[in-house]
Amino acid sequence: MQYEFEIPVPPSANRYWMIANNRIVVTSEARNYKQQVFYKLAHLTEPLRKDIAVNVTVFRAYKRGDLDNFLKIMLDALQGIIYLNDSQITEIHAFRDDDKNNPRVRVLVYEL
Repeated sequence: MQYEFEIPVPPSANRYWMIANNRIVVTSEARNYKQQVFYKLAHLTEPLRKDIAVNVTVFRAYKRGDLDNFLKIMLDALQGIIYLNDSQITEIHAFRDDDKNNPRVRVLVYEL
């Protein structure tokens, strides 16, 4: 079983958490991104239950942003929708490209 889809480019992991009232909380930007992904992918059937591999190509709008900083929020956003838990991920293949006219993330997730 596999899923192939495109989702918006996530905010950087540098903007995932913030400190508020002496607590670390998820930013509204990260919460909004997770909600966008949920609405885009909610029509998919069941989350994958076996070990999985994830292939990701991030098409950035601007030539900035480390590839690894895009992954954390994106993989967390897919949890519960495409797979039950991100602990199921045993392989990650990540690539970066640029497309200022159509920034996006192309994702392929498949069971191993």
